Amino acid sequence: MSKKPLSIIIPAYNEAQNIPLVIPSIIAFCKQYDYRLIIVNDGSSDNSISLLNEFDNEECITVVHHKINRGYGGAIKSGIAVCETEYLVTMDCDGQHLVENINELLNQLITNDADMVVGSRRGLKSASLARSFGKKVIRFIIKKLMPLPIYDINSGMKLYRADLGKKYCKICPDSMAYSDVICLAFINKHHRVIEWPINIQERKMGQSKVNIKTAFHTINEVYNIIILFNPIRIFMPIGLTAIIAGILWDIPIFIRGNGVSVGAMLSIMFGVIALFFGTIAEQLSQIRKRDL
Repeated sequence: MSKKPLSIIIPAYNEAQNIPLVIPSIIAFCKQYDYRLIIVNDGSSDNSISLLNEFDNEECITVVHHKINRGYGGAIKSGIAVCETEYLVTMDCDGQHLVENINELLNQLITNDADMVVGSRRGLKSASLARSFGKKVIRFIIKKLMPLPIYDINSGMKLYRADLGKKYCKICPDSMAYSDVICLAFINKHHRVIEWPINIQERKMGQSKVNIKTAFHTINEVYNIIILFNPIRIFMPIGLTAIIAGILWDIPIFIRGNGVSVGAMLSIMFGVIALFFGTIAEQLSQIRKRDL
């Protein structure tokens, strides 16, 4: 039997209402194009298990069950672990993503010799003003700290090479921040990442698991990945700013013959320490990146 070209990985947590509405059409799509469907039940407490077990007779499906909830990223990583195809694409189980976009993304990846194609929702209406604002804040922070060649970094629909997914998912969090971090990992390791517009629709049933806590956790994980790949971008501006501020603060005091003030000295010392830690972090970063 020939190797299938692509796997669709879908994390599912308490999506019993959506499974009967969403999964059958994806199964039909997989059969049409000889794709693989990997569904990860992430410790659901509803009847998702029994609903997914009804698809056991479908040859194109692999269902992975977690005993406890690991998180969105943890579910995707379990799906990647059992993926045996050349490419994979991640989708949500709420029906917002359309399978019709998958072949477009795959075609763009192959045509442009890319390693990841992000399904961009740019220009589409966001689910809420709060989520839209949160995405803008995260995007602003990332762009200030590292190169960002794409717009919709936190899109849940991404198609990429499975071998690279297996390689980089180990440094990604188990939370919702997985979508952002896997993309940043590809970018920072100098892989070709492009984006292509997709269509989305309203969630079929239930409520989204994304909230304010998710946004803060994502910012924290983005900070961690920047520290891993380019820590000097964090420590050098802080250190130099503190040193310059201390010098400027003390110039009039020194001119008056009062020597160096305690405040100026603390600022300068803080800057020196920040640069010192930045140098150490950069060396540790180089060591860790050798394992990727």
